[in-house]
Parts: sequence; C-alpha cells; structure tokens
Amino acid sequence: MPPQQGAGDAGRELTRGAAGSRAGARPGSGTPQGAAPHSDSARGEHTHSETPIPGPRAGHGRPQAGATSGPALADPGGPARARQPVAPRPVVRRSSVRGQILDALRAALVGGELEPGEVYSAPVLGERFGVSATPVREAMQQLAVEGAVEVVPNRGFRVVERGARELAELAEIRVLLEAPVMQRLARNVPAERWAELRPLAEATARAAATGCRATYVESDRAFHRAVLALSGNEQLVRIADDLHRRAQWPAVTGPASRGRVALIAHAAEHAALLDALSNEDLAATQALVRDHFAGA
Repeated sequence: MPPQQGAGDAGRELTRGAAGSRAGARPGSGTPQGAAPHSDSARGEHTHSETPIPGPRAGHGRPQAGATSGPALADPGGPARARQPVAPRPVVRRSSVRGQILDALRAALVGGELEPGEVYSAPVLGERFGVSATPVREAMQQLAVEGAVEVVPNRGFRVVERGARELAELAEIRVLLEAPVMQRLARNVPAERWAELRPLAEATARAAATGCRATYVESDRAFHRAVLALSGNEQLVRIADDLHRRAQWPAVTGPASRGRVALIAHAAEHAALLDALSNEDLAATQALVRDHFAGA
C-alpha cells in the first residue's frame, strides 16, 4: 500500500543527496541537523550490498563556487540591471517522507500485509514504496519503540507476534485507565457536547462497512481520542492512544482476523457508548467500555 503521492519521488531525490554526502561531500552537506548515525545492529541489516546512489546532478545540489542565491547584482562598470527575484528552490523535507512511510507501514501492519513473525529488510521495503532504505529504516525503528516490530541484527525487522494473553492485558489496562475518566465525564459533560461527537461515531460505522481494517482502526482511534480530549488531560490522551495502537497491531489469532460483520458490530458500540454518556448512565458506561476494549 503506497504512501501519499509524491513520497516516492521525494524519497529518491532525497537519497541522491544522502548518498552523495556518504561518498565524500563537503562539511555541512551530510547528515541533517539532529540526526544520529546508526550502527549495523541498530539498523537491523547489512548495507554492504546496497547499490550506491549517485549524488546530486549539476545544478541540483549546493551552489557552485561564486554562485549567488539572491537577486542579480549590478554589472560593474555599467548601468545597474533591474533586480530580478530568484524563485526559491523546493525543499524536500526528510521528516515528511519518513512520516508518510511510517503511516504506510502502520497501515500494512494493521491490514496484515506485514505478517507476524516474518522478517523484513529496509532495502526491500524501500523498493516496495519507491524510496531509499533510510526513511524505511527510521520508520521501522520508531515501530520498534512502539513495540510493533523488533530488530533482528544483520537481517532486518521482525513483526512481533501477539497472542490472546497480551491483547487481554492491554484491554485490562485500557479499562483501568479510561473507565473512571469516562464515568467522570458522564457526570460533568452536558449532553450537547456528546452530540457533537456523533459524526465521529458515524464515521467509524462507514469505515467498518468497507471491511478494511486499516481504514477502520484510524477512525476508531479518532473517536476515542475525541472522547478523552473532553477530560482536558493531554497526557491521558497520548498514553491511551498509544495503548490503543498497540492493541490494534496484528495478532496470530483472535480479533485481528475478524471480518466486516465484526467490525460493524464493534463500530455500533460507539453510538451506544455516546448514549450512555449523554444519559449519565454510569453502569452502562462501565460495561460498554469493558466489552468494547475486550473486542478491540
């Protein structure tokens, strides 16, 4: 599943500059500020066999000696020329490419395209997405931090295998964290505020109807973030969202293999939860949160 349009071209243009700096670029033209080198073990695979990519062509890299990047200067000894504005060069932001690849990898994980237990290398995935191995490797390292993959030295990244016990533990933590907050919100938030979240609940129902798990989980998380945001606790929203994402990574068996009918039933619980919250029904809120998370 490709990232947003333009990520491949941006990635290829970016890697030409990156390869040029590795091949002996002048000081200041190498690793972007804030980036840190990675060892082979941290990167997750050998890179000796990767084909070097030529550096930037003339006119596409740094200005040549004596070149100017501002308006045209007056001609010495002659009348001053009209100053013509110079159009700024487009800037390819590496973080943008990495972010697009990260989103694409997350969707591939949730959708089951990257299978639990399998090892994937950054160069191979880079070819699939039309970019260099570098943004893929960086995105995979972020997924390793999130617990979705693990580094396999000199080979790549293995998709973590999740069992029923781990999913049950995540559900239990989410209930302990969010149920008390939602009960407090049920007592304090007026019914009209819950009505404002109805469109998000309806969006999850439409996403479930497509049968695409990757599409559904994004709308599911958006709904839950909006509910918890009413607490005004940004740290709570961040932690809960991370737990929610971990619960959505593919499992060897269990909820990850559910089909369209199960997704539709899960989405319907969002509307029921809003009903309980707007009616200040604390018992129903507690039960719905517990059952909803258990089926996440």
